[in-house]
Amino acid sequence: MRISATIFLTDETITPVRLAQELEQRGFAGLYLPEHTHIPVGRETDYPAGGELPREYGRTLDPFVALGQAAAVTERLGLGTGITLIAQHDPIDLAKQIATLDHLSGGRFTLGLGFGWNKEEAADHGVEWRTRRELGRDRVGLMRALWANEPTSYEGEFGSVRASEAHPKPGGGAPRILVGGAAGPKLFADIAGYADGWMPIGGRGLGESIPVLREVWETAGRDPKRLHVVPYAVLPSAGKLEHYAGLGIEEVVLQLPPASEREVLHTLDTYAEHL
Repeated sequence: MRISATIFLTDETITPVRLAQELEQRGFAGLYLPEHTHIPVGRETDYPAGGELPREYGRTLDPFVALGQAAAVTERLGLGTGITLIAQHDPIDLAKQIATLDHLSGGRFTLGLGFGWNKEEAADHGVEWRTRRELGRDRVGLMRALWANEPTSYEGEFGSVRASEAHPKPGGGAPRILVGGAAGPKLFADIAGYADGWMPIGGRGLGESIPVLREVWETAGRDPKRLHVVPYAVLPSAGKLEHYAGLGIEEVVLQLPPASEREVLHTLDTYAEHL
């Protein structure tokens, strides 16, 4: 099983360069970074985990800039987002960012995408909350058109692009795409429709959910061997990784604290026991 890591990198934590180097030296498989462009202080949306919203949410580094630094100082470390708030991006700009990062890193990028929980943040980007999932699906379709080998047009419900020259191209035609979110019919239909797998936060209940997802995936005509399930922001405990392995999971992303270099490296040393 591949063991990766995620962290809320901020202006107060360990740097992307230092963390990426330490992860690769210790044999970790990848680094995934979350995204929040801003957190409106007049917020009505409850924090999903309950209680006060942690400080790091409003101080998060841009994941693509940070992953670009990580790519420059590593050779093997996988690089990903966990997650990109797909509805909050211009898809033409995002397609270019992704293709450039994947090209410069030698095909190491994974696009973890999701639909968000903070209504106020999304509203400032002009996102209509009730259609954000449909918007996300549409934007993936548009980006795939720009990543195609030949100039390809796209006409969607929410956006369009003319047949265009758009280089560089991601390795393999597109990066691996994982969709985050809670188990359910809508999410699983999206995964089977346009993604490569699921990125469930925390990894609870996978024994019940994975068989359902596999059924939806195979009904959609997808290759059973090509489905990726990557539990995200996991705190390792006795038997948990073994349980995941028994479910056929090949990669797990462990949560690091949004802390100083010293604290983060101490946690890495603890997690390295699971490699």
